[in-house]
Amino acid sequence: MLDPSNVPGFLDLIGVSDPSLAFVMGGGVVINAIGMMIVMKRKKPAFADAFMLPALKSIDRPLLIGAALFGIGWGLSGLCPGPAVASALLNPADGIGFLAFMIAGLTMGRVIGRRMSASE
Repeated sequence: MLDPSNVPGFLDLIGVSDPSLAFVMGGGVVINAIGMMIVMKRKKPAFADAFMLPALKSIDRPLLIGAALFGIGWGLSGLCPGPAVASALLNPADGIGFLAFMIAGLTMGRVIGRRMSASE
């Protein structure tokens, strides 16, 4: 997961494909689904008064734009937020730069999102 070269291998469906990342993602989805089923049977969370679930259930433009930007960044860099933090700690020479740009992008997205919602 910390090797950015795994992502192009996963995304290369025509050349030498590496499906190992699909197993990692599939395992994460299964574990999350089981966890959500267990947690949502409770009346309230362990450390809060109520569950805070998203009210919006439709696919809107900000969701599509965010997903596209995440996918482009993931495809170009080979890292997503979790492995980026681990990479910055284990290999600071390569990871800190990416982490800095990731934080800058998240901050810009938050500012743009606030401006978009204020203009509506």
